[in-house]
Amino acid sequence: MSVTPDTPRRRWLTRCRHPAACVAGLLALLPGAWAVWTYGAAGLALSHYDAKGHLVVARRVFDSITPGWQQLGAVWLPLPHLINLVPVQVDAFYRSGASAIAVSMLAYALAVFAATRIVLQVTASRAAALSGAMVLALNPNVLYLQATPMTEPLLLGLTLLAVSLLTDWVEQPTPRLTCAAGLALAAAWLTRYEAWPIVGAALALAAIARLRRHDAVPAVLGDVFRLAVYPLVALAAFLVHSRLTIGEWFVTGGFYQPDNLIDTGRPLRSLVSVWWGTHVVSSYPLLIFSTAGAALIAATGVVRRNHASALVTLALFGSAALPWYAFYSGHPFRIRYMVPLIAAVAVSAGIAVGRLPRRARLVGAATLAALVVLGTRQIDPAAPMVLEAQLDRANQQERRSVTRELVREYRGETIMASMGSLAHYMQELSGDGFALRDFLHEGNGDIWLDALESPWPHAGWLLIEERAEGGDMLAARARSRPEFLAGYRRVCEGGGVALYRRVGFPPPETSRRGPSSGPPS
Repeated sequence: MSVTPDTPRRRWLTRCRHPAACVAGLLALLPGAWAVWTYGAAGLALSHYDAKGHLVVARRVFDSITPGWQQLGAVWLPLPHLINLVPVQVDAFYRSGASAIAVSMLAYALAVFAATRIVLQVTASRAAALSGAMVLALNPNVLYLQATPMTEPLLLGLTLLAVSLLTDWVEQPTPRLTCAAGLALAAAWLTRYEAWPIVGAALALAAIARLRRHDAVPAVLGDVFRLAVYPLVALAAFLVHSRLTIGEWFVTGGFYQPDNLIDTGRPLRSLVSVWWGTHVVSSYPLLIFSTAGAALIAATGVVRRNHASALVTLALFGSAALPWYAFYSGHPFRIRYMVPLIAAVAVSAGIAVGRLPRRARLVGAATLAALVVLGTRQIDPAAPMVLEAQLDRANQQERRSVTRELVREYRGETIMASMGSLAHYMQELSGDGFALRDFLHEGNGDIWLDALESPWPHAGWLLIEERAEGGDMLAARARSRPEFLAGYRRVCEGGGVALYRRVGFPPPETSRRGPSSGPPS
């Protein structure tokens, strides 16, 4: 393996890049805290249904009819829920999302630190690094997400940290750097699916960069394999967990209703949607800076051997693979899926400034900073991500009528509801005194499966989502088997949710099931 000479430039980088990056990360906590306060006061911290869903997944490991590790589920990746596993058992943290929001804010600061460090590694220009970091730190969509329990901030922090460590690793692949970069890659792998193409691209680009530096092929392959072991072990653990919990190695569908007719089956049109969405969450001028930076990274990495390590930063554009494939497969268009690309835009834009002639860098950095500060409102209630997060807000208000009826008549009976569609409502009901162990849901295994055949012995109440995604599995079961609701009376509905109460005696077919079904709850 090659060893990079201890040049004056490298010594300068070693001394100076960490303080500037640390300062940037710490300063990011100021707008981060401002956003947390503002959106919390406006009641928007938990407005996105997935924000509540992530709290539920972490909470239900202990708060469940059948508590245990299997409650982590197998659709969402587990690291965010493992991090919040213990804090969210505190009722105040669960109801407000405070502990998960704290994780998001710290991950956001880590992302800004790592983005600054990457640009310093590539350009040695603090002006370029700080202006590039501003693209990420002051983006209104990123600021909103780090003020919520959503998992995108953790993805940004871990992927940017992994790319920064890999950039160092290309120049000096020591065992310590291999371990640090490998752990960062594995952690990102277990956070969100957008990280999977980023990790794959980063490993491939790191190998190309090493070869471009004239390192021996066997040494490069061996070093990259030692790196890849970390995310591969993470993948194997996730697949085994999925198999043990739901009986499938990997869930590929069933969690959304295909309705994206514009993009379905059209790869180029799907790519255009990703490009358009990226412009919406950033801007066309920033995309121009970013495109110029990416072109410079690719060109100089190929032409100039001492710039090869910068090729690893291009892996950040790999996050586009997931929304592209999702839209191609008919997934509803969600602006949120383009937010991870802001990391790539920020780093590439900063590098574009850093590649300018020395005298022009300050002008370029000032221009980039002006585009960020003057081009957008940092705390913006009309930001695309803030608006998208409120898609369920009207339904939430309408569901209050269901909540009032349930609170008035509830006497401790089990409530059957699909967590796949109503996890956010279960979290909302915690404010009215309901615990997750009051609900029978998919995570309860055989009890749930038996209740799908006949709910009467198991549930005193049914909550059925009848509108979103064409209705949940209980709505589908009621449509295909009218006897499913035998013994229940429809009480009320609101926000697409219908409430049913068990009444009278069990239907004849339930009576024939005998005592194996268990006593009525």
